[in-house]
This record gives sequence, C-alpha cells and structure tokens, in this order.
Amino acid sequence: MGEETNQNLYTAFVGEAKAYFRLMAYAQKAAAEELPQIARLFRAVAAAEAVHARRSLELLGEVVVKDSETNLQASFEREEKAAGLYYPKFIRQAEEEGERRAAISFSHSRDVDEQHAGLYKRALDHLITDTTNVYHVCQTCGYVAEGEPPDECPICGVGREHFQAVD
Repeated sequence: MGEETNQNLYTAFVGEAKAYFRLMAYAQKAAAEELPQIARLFRAVAAAEAVHARRSLELLGEVVVKDSETNLQASFEREEKAAGLYYPKFIRQAEEEGERRAAISFSHSRDVDEQHAGLYKRALDHLITDTTNVYHVCQTCGYVAEGEPPDECPICGVGREHFQAVD
C-alpha cells in the first residue's frame, strides 16, 4: 500500500473513531433529556461511523480476527504492552509538561489496562469453562467489574452509580 494511502486510512480511522464516541455521548445526552428518537438517530449514525472505522483498520491490517483463544491472547498482549510501555511514557511526558489532568487520565488508563490484561488472562486460563459473568464498566475510567459493581471504583474512586452493565 502506498505511504499516503496508508496515512489517509489511519487519519480516516481516527476521525471515524472520534465521530463514533462523540455521537455516542450525544446519544446519551439526548436519552437523558428524554429525546429517544434523537438518541436513536445518534446511535444509528455512530454505528455507521464504527463500520467506517473498522473498514479502515481492516485495510491497515490492524483487524485480523482469528479463533477466540488467539484473539484473547492478542488482546492480553496489547493490554500488557499499553500498561507497561506506552502509558508510563505518556504519564511521564504529561507530568514534565505540567498537564496534571492528562497524567491522571493516563494513570487511570494504565491501571485499567493492567486489570483488563488480568481479565483476558483468566479467560484464557478457563477458555473451555462454561461460566457466565456479568460485567459492569466504570464510565469514568473504564475499570471492568466482574459481577456486581463495587461501591467505589478501585481505580478512580467514583461510586457504583457510575458503572454501566454490559451485555
């Protein structure tokens, strides 16, 4: 693939991913304002943006779906790399620039990625076990609770009302 096309695909992915998350935030706000049709519209367009983002990633070779065990292993390795390599550097740079809020955000992401790696590792260890877990995600930092959400998030400290169940 040509260098410029490769860069354009990456730029397109970033833009589409941003659009997805922005639209999902708008949908959440519309739902809170009791505007269900507007919320549905935002969610529908967000789903379309997710298709665009996924297609860009596929063309970049970033999305290669294999069997679940391989996918779990790859996800485990990515989380460990992010927590152990990328986020410590991001934290250090933010602190050097006096960007406290960014450093805290990066710290939360690092800690949560370590926790995500643990979830993937447990899933790998018990791949053939027929268990059903309910997950709740902290909407502030991304911590994933198995079963009931904690009274307080162990990463960022918000209350259980900030957790959302995931099907």
